[in-house]
Amino acid sequence: MTGTLYLIPAPLSEENISAVLPSTVQQKIAEIACFIVERPKTARQFLKHIPSRYSLQELQLLTLDEHTPANGFEQLLDPLLTGHDVGILSEAGCPAVADPGAELIRLAHRKNIRVVPLVGPSSILLALMASGLNGQCFAFHGYLPIEASARVKKIIELEKLSSLSKQTQIFIEAPYRNQKLLEQIVSSCSDDTDLCIASHLTASTEMIATKSIKEWRNCLPDINKIPTIFLLLSYCSIKKHS
Repeated sequence: MTGTLYLIPAPLSEENISAVLPSTVQQKIAEIACFIVERPKTARQFLKHIPSRYSLQELQLLTLDEHTPANGFEQLLDPLLTGHDVGILSEAGCPAVADPGAELIRLAHRKNIRVVPLVGPSSILLALMASGLNGQCFAFHGYLPIEASARVKKIIELEKLSSLSKQTQIFIEAPYRNQKLLEQIVSSCSDDTDLCIASHLTASTEMIATKSIKEWRNCLPDINKIPTIFLLLSYCSIKKHS
């Protein structure tokens, strides 16, 4: 009998884990001795706040990151194939959503391993819920290109796509590049396009605001090094870049 692969969302901030993770989820995490994580150090920082049946020293932390070779996925599933439950733990938010794990989860399905997603915070959905933008039709694009001209080109493409489909475009950036991205958005998009900036979600310093690009140009917030989700929605035909 195989074990169950649990997908564990991690808090988006270090403040009050109980406010974002139900007690039933914490109880399930407490029963697991083996975790697949991106960074063992930050995983331990989270797990030390869970009243586990096991000490931190007893927990087995297996690493899954961008350096994990394709032929290493099978080995990560070995504990499950011997009957042990395993948890995939995200750095922040939901596993396999803008986070490693999707390929491993797909392999688990092929091996008929039961996969169970646990309830917890998703920065993407929380930002969309609070944005006031179209929640019926949206797309998440992850990270935009790093190179400046390629990134501006992508921003313009997303604005055009939003205009054509009335679709909310959602994307993120490494926190230390957030301010530059924000400046490029407001300098590249049309005045009437709406932009939601959602920063420090679930923290006491949370900031969520939706304004037109024209409004944002007069009051750019300082989001340098602050985890942020960007949401863009254009309501009319784009003429500026045609």
